[in-house]
Amino acid sequence: MAETAGRVLPVYLVADESVSMTPVVGELNAGLQSLHDALLREPLAAAKVRFSIIGFSDDVIVHSALSDLRNETALPQLSVRAGTAYGVAFSLLVDRIPADVRALKREGFAVHRPAVFFLSDGQPTDPGQWEPVYAELTDRERTPTAPNIIACGIGEARAETILHVATRPEFAFVATPGVEVGFAIAEFCTALTRSVIRSGQAVGGDTAELVVERPDSFRMAVDVV
Repeated sequence: MAETAGRVLPVYLVADESVSMTPVVGELNAGLQSLHDALLREPLAAAKVRFSIIGFSDDVIVHSALSDLRNETALPQLSVRAGTAYGVAFSLLVDRIPADVRALKREGFAVHRPAVFFLSDGQPTDPGQWEPVYAELTDRERTPTAPNIIACGIGEARAETILHVATRPEFAFVATPGVEVGFAIAEFCTALTRSVIRSGQAVGGDTAELVVERPDSFRMAVDVV
């Protein structure tokens, strides 16, 4: 059955919706709309991707459940609330990712290891609390569907924190100092779009690998620490 339905890659955008994002949330929403438009122009790649949008602050909101974006007329709008609690986002993913993978398998798909694209403009407001749930999420013995996490930091997000969140050093990026935050978000969205499309093409081909594009105007966090 899995061979008949083919392979899919679950992708989760986990975006900071703290109040400090107020000046640039419009750029983020515009970037997501551009991603949607680009995927509609690449139906073969889009067919191999299932996409979800999650926003976190002091709480966490699933703005769109994992879905085939070819069937969506528009993406939801992100908004801003209060703090920057990383733990609520990771706690949600601990439950949601395994459930989503099970659902896809029931539909007959072979599922590629999920990818989480994490974007934050600040330091976590729940230090000492987010790390244990993050450890559970990324431990492949406790969570067999543990995702690859690509972490991008802008604004006040520190390189060492972003490096901790990313599951590989080469998956951690921070905006170059002096780059305007709104511009950095636009670059992030462009790289996210390229990564999703190229990964979808790979999953549809023979390589079935996750492709991660470094956003322009960003540098690897490991080079900053």
